[in-house]
Amino acid sequence: MYKIDYTQVIDIVKAARPFFTDYEAASHIHVKGLSDYVTDVDFQVQSYFQQKLVELYPEIQFMGEEKDNGDIDFSGSFWILDPVDGTTNLIHHFRHSAVSLALVLDGSLTAGIVYDPYADELFFAEKGRGSFRNGSLIHVSANQTLQDSLISIGTAPYQHEYARKNFEAFREIFLRCQDIRRIGSAAIDLAYVACGRTDAFFEMNLKPWDFAAGILLVREAGGTATDYKGSPLPLDRPASMLATNGFLHRELMELLA
Repeated sequence: MYKIDYTQVIDIVKAARPFFTDYEAASHIHVKGLSDYVTDVDFQVQSYFQQKLVELYPEIQFMGEEKDNGDIDFSGSFWILDPVDGTTNLIHHFRHSAVSLALVLDGSLTAGIVYDPYADELFFAEKGRGSFRNGSLIHVSANQTLQDSLISIGTAPYQHEYARKNFEAFREIFLRCQDIRRIGSAAIDLAYVACGRTDAFFEMNLKPWDFAAGILLVREAGGTATDYKGSPLPLDRPASMLATNGFLHRELMELLA
């Protein structure tokens, strides 16, 4: 049984803040694929976390966006890190990027942290213990109708083959809700659902490091997070993800079908 000092882990996360204002490192851009970029900041933040977490908990595996994760035993214990969720935003100095760090213990999603270094907002959830923003308990919204709801969307920018289906869904939901938002960081989108700033978020074909921490935030704040068909989200492969305050889940699933 692992004994995790979450206060220490949170301190490590918050200490990553200066990386996000290193504009020189952010200007060193590498192309991974269509509309898919990585900067020196991504590499530096991942290296920092890997060193710190492996040093503290050498028996826990480390899964990161910017590494080959073929050695991960998904039935075991492992960290899941997205060092910069919102790299395109970082490149453009559009100040909505985050660290997303989740912990899986013995195959079970146990803790999640999303840290917005620009707003200095840290969201933390531990399974069975609730969700918090900067130490204060948070809860999803109570909106029960789409008409009264603010919906956050993701555009799956790396897969243009989904564009038609995506934008058809955006149109149908936009016509029924109060308004829509596109932040550009799934981790922040999920944190905002958890604290009630938005009422739902969805995006096609997200990677586990995009959503692992955030879905625990939502669930522990009283919301619901599944794939588009209502099934549990996997942590070993991409999935299309829907997170809501719970009240809107079925209606949005039908619109996304």
